[in-house]
Amino acid sequence: MDDADKVPKVGTPIPGGVYATAEPYPWPYDGNLKPSNTALIIIDMQIDFCGVGGYVDKMGYDLSLTRAPIEPIKKLLAAMRKGGYHIIHTREGHRPDLSDLPANKRWRSRQIGTNGVGIGDVGPCGRILVRGEPGWEIIPDLAPLPGEVIIDKPGKGCFYATDLQMVLNVRGIRNLIITGITTDVCVHTTMRDANDMGFECCLPADCCAATDHANHLAALSMTKMQFGVFGAVTTSSALLEVIGK
Repeated sequence: MDDADKVPKVGTPIPGGVYATAEPYPWPYDGNLKPSNTALIIIDMQIDFCGVGGYVDKMGYDLSLTRAPIEPIKKLLAAMRKGGYHIIHTREGHRPDLSDLPANKRWRSRQIGTNGVGIGDVGPCGRILVRGEPGWEIIPDLAPLPGEVIIDKPGKGCFYATDLQMVLNVRGIRNLIITGITTDVCVHTTMRDANDMGFECCLPADCCAATDHANHLAALSMTKMQFGVFGAVTTSSALLEVIGK
């Protein structure tokens, strides 16, 4: 029997398997959900993206959209910490000398809003998206605990120019619950990359958000197409029902 023969058929859950209600299939596909092989990834819940005076706020977007996932993530984070699951945080930011900031990315960032201030420039929370600045820090409500992994990334995806894949492989992690902001950019980029690497991905819809709600909904829809081409979509409440089992 090869590995393909071991894949569970639709509608035939593995006896004793643990699944969360999700679309388009119960997640994870093989029912193998346990603390040792499952990680909660919290992407870029930084002041610059969801805090007053941060980058997103100064660009003129509705801050309530990117702040909406805070409470659902907070509850899920507490439960997964208690259950002994792996917790991984990420921060997007650039070196203080901006040597890892592409010119076109900086130029684009200065075109948004009306003040011409972009990545690397000084804002109310320090230099925007620069490592070590106040705006680059994760918001206090979701602050990492000692020992939790923090991935610092210079781009949108969490795998590009980071050691995230190595961290996951060394720890034997196969299931990823991906949360954070924004759904259509950093979250989706990370999920697509993870899916291609063979990780089983889950996106709780209330634990992520975008600066444009229509883009958030589109990203969720794209995840579910072709029977979960990038993974499954669920909710924090559905995950909370099975966390710890």
